[in-house]
Amino acid sequence: MSAATQHAQQNKLTQTIADDMAAVNTVIRQRLQSDVSLVNQISEYIIGAGGKRIRPVLVLLLANAYGYRGTAHHELAAVVEFIHTATLLHDDVVDESSMRRGRQTANALFGNAASVLVGDYLYSRSFEMMTSLDNMRVMQILSRATTVIAEGEVLQLLNMHDPDVTHESYLTVIRSKTAKLFEAAAELGALIAGASETQIEAAGEYGRSLGTAFQLIDDVLDYAGDATEIGKNVGDDLREGKPTLPLIYLMEHGTPAQRELVRTCIEQGDEQHFDAVLSAVTSSGALDYTRREAESAARRAADAIADLPESVYKQSLLQLCSFAVDRNH
Repeated sequence: MSAATQHAQQNKLTQTIADDMAAVNTVIRQRLQSDVSLVNQISEYIIGAGGKRIRPVLVLLLANAYGYRGTAHHELAAVVEFIHTATLLHDDVVDESSMRRGRQTANALFGNAASVLVGDYLYSRSFEMMTSLDNMRVMQILSRATTVIAEGEVLQLLNMHDPDVTHESYLTVIRSKTAKLFEAAAELGALIAGASETQIEAAGEYGRSLGTAFQLIDDVLDYAGDATEIGKNVGDDLREGKPTLPLIYLMEHGTPAQRELVRTCIEQGDEQHFDAVLSAVTSSGALDYTRREAESAARRAADAIADLPESVYKQSLLQLCSFAVDRNH
């Protein structure tokens, strides 16, 4: 799928909630305002960089799918985007990343200290916003999500440069670090619309599985993507010594020479041998395996909302499952 086709598909997915997305963007701009100019500058830089905004989209689509007619979902969608943005600011500092979404990262442009502190500001602002809704269940979902995300970040840090990370251990990182906020976003959309507990749980499973599919495709694209399309440097995971699923598969099923190559690269964070690793993960079927795992997760997401009433919103949610695995950035 070309970048232009992909953008067109994403725009089509959000057409049904275009007015809601405009309202969310307004909330984001209003809530970002600070008396501290550097906070405004960095926040504007990050939010202005765009991105897929999948997490706020989940809040809006699930709320509409269950017939919500208020405006609280706009605030919740903005909260979720703020939490996500804060994690990106902190991630890029930890990973020493220099490029995201095709632009310099905030830490590369403004420095690590400013990025961490503005990330803290966004976290604090998001909790201030969620308390204004005066809904204890909302606060429980989001506070639990931020805790799990932080745990996932620490677990990923412990896994860095460790070639013996298992498949299951890595999936735990994905479920914590990436899928948890997808899950929370979907649950919040159903919750605010007054869905039943069973329906909220189903929405959570949809979000969790969709988020897993997204991360697994990101793992593939770090080896098989194009830097200009994915908006970051190809090979970053290898440079950072991250044992992602393609490498874990290769460690389990590759030849002795391939396993030794991967072990050395993970231990040393060695991107000099990127071409050799790319050849190995391709020829061994590791990338195909990871893509199949993503497709399986996307099917679980679709199955989770099988009982959702038919609507244009449900169709968009199902199309997101296809988008998650067919994209090239």
